[in-house]
Amino acid sequence: MTTSSPFIMTDSLEVINARITYRNAPIHLLEKFAFKDLRYAHTLLLEKAQLKECIIIQTCNRVEVFAISADPTEKRLLEQWATAVNLSNKEFENIVQVERGKDVIYHLLKLASGLDSLVIGEDQVLGQIRRALEFSRKNQYAGSHLQVIFDRAVKVGSRIRTHTGLNKGSVSVGSMAVRMAEEYFDNLNDKRIMLIGSGEGASLIAKSLKQRQVNFMITSRTFERAKSFADTVAGVPIPFENALEMFHDVDLIFVSTNAPYYLVTYDRVEKARRNAKEGLLIFDLSNPRTVEDKVATIKKVKLINIDQISEIVEKNIRARKNEIQSAEKIINNEMGSVDSILKRRKVEPIVVSIFKSVDVIRERELKKALSILGRSLGPKEAKTIEELSYAIVEGILSTPMNSLRKEIELCNESEELMRVVAKLFKYEDKY
Repeated sequence: MTTSSPFIMTDSLEVINARITYRNAPIHLLEKFAFKDLRYAHTLLLEKAQLKECIIIQTCNRVEVFAISADPTEKRLLEQWATAVNLSNKEFENIVQVERGKDVIYHLLKLASGLDSLVIGEDQVLGQIRRALEFSRKNQYAGSHLQVIFDRAVKVGSRIRTHTGLNKGSVSVGSMAVRMAEEYFDNLNDKRIMLIGSGEGASLIAKSLKQRQVNFMITSRTFERAKSFADTVAGVPIPFENALEMFHDVDLIFVSTNAPYYLVTYDRVEKARRNAKEGLLIFDLSNPRTVEDKVATIKKVKLINIDQISEIVEKNIRARKNEIQSAEKIINNEMGSVDSILKRRKVEPIVVSIFKSVDVIRERELKKALSILGRSLGPKEAKTIEELSYAIVEGILSTPMNSLRKEIELCNESEELMRVVAKLFKYEDKY
């Protein structure tokens, strides 16, 4: 597990992120760490891990917990995570990455921008972050601190997609294959589609199909793997043996596996398509190939392999990589803005407390003055004196309090400055 230097959001609260992603675990392992019931997971982490706020982002490529805590002990957080998914604490060792402070905010901004995705610049993650925020906000799992950070992340992600070319052009073989199939058939919604495979490449194909709201069958060499893939990503699982007998009844087949032999053979396809009236399009995205080359000679069968797609994909990847620097510049600028916002939030309770403390004095002295003046004052005069007391307090406090807010934003030693101000004004956090 890795940690970073603390970034204190208030005198006692800190932002923390614990995550497991495609970077340190294959997709079939990721599902073990996924929360089956998000409401239960949020509640458990908030109560048992003693978190103040919590937002969970969960996709087929990642499971991440963002939290605000007064005592961000990663051990307690990971123990409750293990409890929620029915795993042992040992299974979390050396696989879950933990960060704190500014590193968490930087990671979230990169995530929202698509820079931390399996496919650089992909758009789907931004919607996933937005939905996670709304879910936690609606159910009061996320308070003001995480809402500020996530709101800014969503805005940054949108801005980067608008002002850079980071999300332009397909940059995965899977998404490019789906796009080519869409152009070939014009409309995929009325086609019978089969996906063979359950690894990372297959997941990108599945996500592209799901994004287009296209139904498809998913099969793998074990039905358990196909079912797990369908539950996590998408698709209707079917046994592998059944799938091989269905070649006569499909329009489009995507194959993305790491099998060391041909899964789709000439003899099987030729026999299945002998009396077929419609054509069959096959994409072999496996490396090494798992569709026999001779299949391309069968009448009304078109075979496209990974080499034919890779050249287009590489061109798009080069174009996107040229945009990374522009995206990172936006993120780095935003880091300063988020830092300023959170610093202002730190000082606000002190400012509010000072105004309330002074207002108690104002009200006490006003009552004394009105009592002394007694009946010599009418309602209009009494109202004028009351408004004068408000104006005096506002006039005296506004300038130093606004200066304090600005100084906190600019000061690298803001914590020390806040301690001095709190001591000077006898600040009490009960306000």
